[in-house]
Amino acid sequence: MKIHARAFVAHFAVIAVAVLVGSGLLGVGTASAAPSRISNSESLGPQHQRLTVYSESMDRQIPLDVFVPKDQSRPAPVLYMLNGVAGGEGEGNWADKTDYQEFFENKHVYVVTPLAGGGSYYTDWQKVDPIIGKSKWETFLLKELPPLLAARYNTNGKNAIAGISMAGTSVLNLAIKKPGHYKAVASYSGCAQTSDPIGQEFIRQVIVGRIGADMTKMWGPLDGPDWRKHDPLINANKLRGTSLYISSMSGLPGPDEQIHSLGDLDPKMIDQIALGGGIEAAMTYCTLNMQQRLKQLNIPATIVIRPAGTHSWGYWERELKASWPQIWAAIR
Repeated sequence: MKIHARAFVAHFAVIAVAVLVGSGLLGVGTASAAPSRISNSESLGPQHQRLTVYSESMDRQIPLDVFVPKDQSRPAPVLYMLNGVAGGEGEGNWADKTDYQEFFENKHVYVVTPLAGGGSYYTDWQKVDPIIGKSKWETFLLKELPPLLAARYNTNGKNAIAGISMAGTSVLNLAIKKPGHYKAVASYSGCAQTSDPIGQEFIRQVIVGRIGADMTKMWGPLDGPDWRKHDPLINANKLRGTSLYISSMSGLPGPDEQIHSLGDLDPKMIDQIALGGGIEAAMTYCTLNMQQRLKQLNIPATIVIRPAGTHSWGYWERELKASWPQIWAAIR
């Protein structure tokens, strides 16, 4: 659909930079000379496993949620699903906030979700930050983790990745970093621009405002080359050949913000409407820019802008289900 109210969206983009939400700090593991490895595994259900993976690059333990297919005798692809600003620590993750386990129960795919990485943008930081710690998520997700999963599970070598909010930016950058590694990328409510003032203000509200870290330790000075290197809008040409699904909501109240009485208007709902609506309107501003960029480059993509909806889990659950046929077509 077309959104004509660019001024409305841009207005909310300015408001939203001051209210991006989430919480959680990161820990740093103990020193070790050992290579990356799976250090622990436990069963949380018939198809739900929790792995602990030691990352050599970050020198820390990373917990992973892994949802396995019922029939593991046949090779299956891997779908990586990244959480938002809190990194999935606590209850802000796919397993706790959505019905994704029920959704994937009869689908032939391994679903892998890190439960860490809050505020990191799932990228390799230039410098160690005292709050973020040593962040080398590109290295972990693209180099360290895939061979460990391939050795443990019956995977077929085909990968896809999806992410929400903060990670909606990250999934595009990970695909750009290693073209062809992911057959499909789904970005839900993310911002694809990072090196311009608006995109950097969004990032500032996450890294500085929410986490309290130093954003210049991620990609260096704000006018430096590493910011442009990690700007999906600038580097969109490297997404050519990848199945792309990019979505956002308008920010207007939708089915999850229905008010039937004054009792429904509790502080959580007010937050979801006012803050979540403003944030999502800002993400739509970014989505429109990415849509125009991909069109200029003649790169096919599914761009979805819903007429209503806020920056919240109910809509991301719907987008996962809406995007799944396209993801599956690329990795089956």
